[in-house]
Amino acid sequence: MERKRNTRYEKKNEVKDEFDSKLLDLARVTKVTGGGKTMRFRAVIVVGNKTGKVGIGAAKGLDVSQAIEKATRVAKKNVREIPVHEGTIPFEVDAKFGPSRVILKPQMKGKGLVAGGTVRVICSLAGIQDISSKTLSRTRNKLNNARATMKALSKLKQK
Repeated sequence: MERKRNTRYEKKNEVKDEFDSKLLDLARVTKVTGGGKTMRFRAVIVVGNKTGKVGIGAAKGLDVSQAIEKATRVAKKNVREIPVHEGTIPFEVDAKFGPSRVILKPQMKGKGLVAGGTVRVICSLAGIQDISSKTLSRTRNKLNNARATMKALSKLKQK
């Protein structure tokens, strides 16, 4: 006799996500209290659809997979629209977040992504192909550099 399938417990067809994601930073953080040390993981994720939408998210979790899932959810909530004209940004912008300072300049078509580390990842997921950048920070913290880059890119909408 053939058994009925219970569709309630079967995994539903997952829809393909419109965003690509990239792990920017994974750090082991420790909190010291009177009772001892508690260790967690902090993940910084960048999501983007390569057509002008990009967002960053940071979250902590007890293990790596939990931190990455939470950071991805936060990043999808913080997605911003970036105006991209012919593969570059319309004008030069700079921004400061904490000790991090970032300058973004438009480039001619075909010059490519002249950017390092954090800025390169964010611009490639935003769909910007030709840009020049300089990170004038007194820190190597990727989260602060990412937030400064997002602050600079969000200035493009205001003008």
